[in-house]
Formats: sequence, structure tokens, C-alpha cells
Amino acid sequence: MDRSTEMAVFAKVVEEGSFSAAARVLKLTPSAVSKQIARLEDRLGVRLLNRTTRRLSATEEGSAFYQRAARILADIDEAETAVTQLHAAPRGTLRINCGIAFGKHQIGPLIPEFLARYPELTVEMTLTDALSDLVEEGHDVAVRFGPLQDSSMVARQLAVSRRAICASPAYFERCGVPKHPSELAEHNCLTFSNMPHLNDWIFRLPEGGEYRIKADGNFSASNGETIHEMVLASLGVARLAEFLVGPEVREGKLMRVLQPFYRDIEVPINAVYPTRRHLSPKVRAFVDFLVEKFQPIPPWESADAGPKPWEAA
Repeated sequence: MDRSTEMAVFAKVVEEGSFSAAARVLKLTPSAVSKQIARLEDRLGVRLLNRTTRRLSATEEGSAFYQRAARILADIDEAETAVTQLHAAPRGTLRINCGIAFGKHQIGPLIPEFLARYPELTVEMTLTDALSDLVEEGHDVAVRFGPLQDSSMVARQLAVSRRAICASPAYFERCGVPKHPSELAEHNCLTFSNMPHLNDWIFRLPEGGEYRIKADGNFSASNGETIHEMVLASLGVARLAEFLVGPEVREGKLMRVLQPFYRDIEVPINAVYPTRRHLSPKVRAFVDFLVEKFQPIPPWESADAGPKPWEAA
């Protein structure tokens, strides 16, 4: 037997607590297992196991060797699994978690093509703006905005999110078009009820420096989708993501304003999933599919021939 086999036999003996138990798992005879351990000890020149008629235990050297051996064997298993899964067809149920607006407007429309490409998959998509625990709630992958908060997760960037300040033409006809950020104090600014930091609007001034306002108005909501509906209903002005308002801007249903002053912050949009170890074919396929669709230019930008809110007019 080679060294990796000797290592595997030794690790199984430690885990099972006896030669006979390890032999049953490995489908070997107890004498064959005993010979492997003896050969390993002779080669290393140390005793790895203390043996008595009643019990078997690892020596100090044996415990140290087992810790290293277990890690090496796990890496071998992972490497074999990774190679095997490269050719495995994604199958089973893929559980996706995503924010309401992005899920409805950007992820949802892609699902039919994804399922046509991988017919052995089914998709279960949960849309919520509440931050959920992927492992605890059984999600395979999530689409999240902002930097990764959990070091046990892996994030793969799909695109960046930018925001635009906009309202409907009917609203601006009724209330006037603001020419300077200070004029927003006279406007009905729609806000987020559960994310107050999104109500801090920052602008850059031509002479240098920043101008900040605390958006305020007669309507707030816990998600951008609802605020989007209120903007389309001409209720007020809002700062919303480009991926959400881009189509209405192109169609003339919404107007961007204050572009020369707007200082936007790029927020990463990530596919997030638990640790890379033993990444399943279904998660790998979905993340690769999203990267294909959103890079190098996401659809909400590539389809827009007009000026961008982050560019000076």
C-alpha cells in the first residue's frame, strides 16, 4: 500500500477506536489493518498507538500525526469531488435568497433561461429585504449588496449598484424641477423606513466639497419596490437604484435630476454562498450563469444610451 493508504488506515483506526472496527469499515481483515499500522510506525520510527487488551489510544506523536493526516485526507477528498463535479450535471433544488426589487427585476426574468439550460434543476426563490442566515434557513446562494459581512461565506462580485434621483414628469410639472440640492427641502422626498442610512443624500458641489440632505417626506417604505411604485404614481422624489428605474427613464416615465451634483457610491452586488469546500454543481452553475449575464456590463447599463446619473451633464 502507498503512504496515503497507510495514512487512511491509521486515521480510521483512531476514529473507530479499534483495529476490528476500522477493518469492518475498510473491508479489510484486522490482521491486515494491524500490519499496516506496524509498517507505518516502523517507517516513521515512532509509536503511534498505545495498545492494551481492553483499549487502544493514540500516543502524543500519534495524535499530532492524526491531525495532519485528517486534513490531508480531507483535501484529497475535496480535490476528487471537485474534479468529479466539473462533469456532474446540476440537479436537485436550488434555493435562492434575494432582495425584493433586485429579485423581481433582475434575477426573476433570468430564471426561465437558467432552467432551460439545466432541466434537471428546480428553483425555490425567496424574496426578502431582511438579512437572513443562509445556512440556518437552508439557502444555497444569495444575492447581496455591499461588502461581505460573514467571513464563513464566499462572495463573487456580479456588478455594482448605482443610484439615481428621479421622479415622474407629472410630479416635476406640478412641483417644479430642482436645480440645486438645496431645493429638495421644498420637495416630497420618499424614504426608507428600515434603512435610515439610505435617506442621507450626498451631492458634490461645482466649487468643491459636499452638500448633504436628510431626505424627508410623507411616505416611507421598507423596500425599494414600493417606493418605486410611489414614484411612478407621481407622489414624490426618490433615490433609487439604476437597475430598478432604468427602464422607466428610457421610456420617459421617470426623469433623473441633479446629475451635475450627484455623487454616487458604487455598491458591490455579490453572489454569496457558504465556503468553497465541496461547492455543489447547482450553485457553481447558477453563480457562473449570473456572472455571464451581468458582466462586463450589466443589462440595466448596457441598454441605456442616455446620460448616466454618475456623469456630469
